[in-house]
Amino acid sequence: MAQLWGGRFTKETDRLVYEFNASIRFDKRLFHWDVEGSRAHVRMLAKQGIITKEDKAAIMGGLDSIEADVDNGRLPISDEYEDIHSFVEANLINRIGEPGKRLHTGRSRNDQVALDMRLYTRQVICDTDGELRHFLCTILSIMEQNVNTIMPGFTHLQKAQPVTLSHHLGAYFEMFRRDRERLSDILRRMNYCPLGSGALAGTTYPLDRDMTAKALGFYGPTRNSMDGVSDRDYLLEFLSALSIIMMHLSRFSEEIILWNSNEYRFIEIDDAYSTGSSIMPQKKNPDIAELVRGKTGRVYGALMQLFTTMKGIPLAYNKDMQEDKEFSFDAMDTVEGCIRLFDGMLATIRFNKDIMERSARHGFTNATDAADYLVGKGVAFRDAHTIVGKIVLYCIDKKCAIDDLSLDELHEFSKAFDQDVYEAISLDTCVDKRLTAGAPGRSAMEKEIAQCRSYLDGSDPLSVDL
Repeated sequence: MAQLWGGRFTKETDRLVYEFNASIRFDKRLFHWDVEGSRAHVRMLAKQGIITKEDKAAIMGGLDSIEADVDNGRLPISDEYEDIHSFVEANLINRIGEPGKRLHTGRSRNDQVALDMRLYTRQVICDTDGELRHFLCTILSIMEQNVNTIMPGFTHLQKAQPVTLSHHLGAYFEMFRRDRERLSDILRRMNYCPLGSGALAGTTYPLDRDMTAKALGFYGPTRNSMDGVSDRDYLLEFLSALSIIMMHLSRFSEEIILWNSNEYRFIEIDDAYSTGSSIMPQKKNPDIAELVRGKTGRVYGALMQLFTTMKGIPLAYNKDMQEDKEFSFDAMDTVEGCIRLFDGMLATIRFNKDIMERSARHGFTNATDAADYLVGKGVAFRDAHTIVGKIVLYCIDKKCAIDDLSLDELHEFSKAFDQDVYEAISLDTCVDKRLTAGAPGRSAMEKEIAQCRSYLDGSDPLSVDL
């Protein structure tokens, strides 16, 4: 059992205790960040005269060789080590001897793990932002192609008013745009370096914390050493942002599932993103959308786990904080995978435009416009509302749409109707005359799409200079 702290102990750690305490099984994904943090730390130690230039060269060479051997598979990260930090340091000492023992000068595992987790999370935030940006490009491409694709808009899952597919997907564009803004905000707030905080009270060595912070792409060092080792707010914020992303994906998934049903038939999911039934040969199931919807709870659970872990911890570092990793890693992996899969599924979906328009027409989505038409002819709105409600009942009984009725039939309900009613309540008119900002009318949507395109063209994925 490779440990770095055995000097004070006279007995070997119980095997079950060791395994319960160890984190190498999951924190090995922090390997590259641990090495990168160590490189920055040793450069600073040498610059400050805390270690010699010769020791620096030996340590840097040793770290390079360890990283190369891990990357090419010659050096497996095994469970004989307690954590990724002891794996790196023990192998370094084994390779270069005495200079390797000086790597940890002025550093604690507390600020080391705080740094590693912050570096790793920062990179995942940038990666997630890149996935979202690509997903937004897919959404926008479909919006651009469907400015004239009429479909029913819904409230309470009831057909309400006619919109376009472009307008409908534009709502999701705004959701995922906000998700990117949240990630940017989190990155701005978390991008400070805890290295140099020590165990909790800094160190007596003359460290240059600004140097290490700059070398690792941070704005500067954290301002309080106790907070530096015990802060997990950035991780709570990120898991919250991931939960909101999953909520948006889950809402979208629910609509994909509904639209794919035999009752809607708005879409045809590509075979590559569908599965069949082991017993029913006719089935083509929207499993990707269902799994994304299901995995949302998994990500919510990670957020609740970290909230629960952190809620009663006194300052500064406590071993409870080791529990921040497994479920956080799982949530990060889950969200990136879900965005990527959903993106591919959406890009290959075929939209049944005729069925969508027919659904809008036979769902009385132009009823509000028929009432507005009567108001324009001098009928009080409340009376117009009642008249059109009776027309809808009549059409339900006849199994037809409002604009299928003859002018004589409409006159049975109100003499205010004239021949121009058919143009006034056509679905094209109903959509196109809605021209206020954010509405589905063609000119309004063209302006919105231009703004979305400008946003994406000028918006690179988040990045940090490492």
